[in-house]
Amino acid sequence: MFKVIGTDTYLKEISKWSNPEIEATEKIPEQLAENPFVGHQLRYPFLREKRIKEKRVYYLIYEDLKLVLLVATSGKKDQQATIDHIISQFAEYRKVAEQIAKQVS
Repeated sequence: MFKVIGTDTYLKEISKWSNPEIEATEKIPEQLAENPFVGHQLRYPFLREKRIKEKRVYYLIYEDLKLVLLVATSGKKDQQATIDHIISQFAEYRKVAEQIAKQVS
């Protein structure tokens, strides 16, 4: 079973969504805890997205830490820019994931 944690950026972004969309995001952690590989794979096996209507939730899977990090959201228009930003921040996300893993273990 994986731990599923949302970054501050992710939580701030979804807080701007409509109530039905927010309710849909509340189901994601439970689903990802059971099987983090359910979403659509992007450029790397550990970088994935889940769609909620026209919006997307991006997450990183750290199998060695048994952790899923919800990192960002986007619409279709800014999808590529968001993915590129996430990829450019892999090292930072890894540090955050390691810190979280230490705290929850």
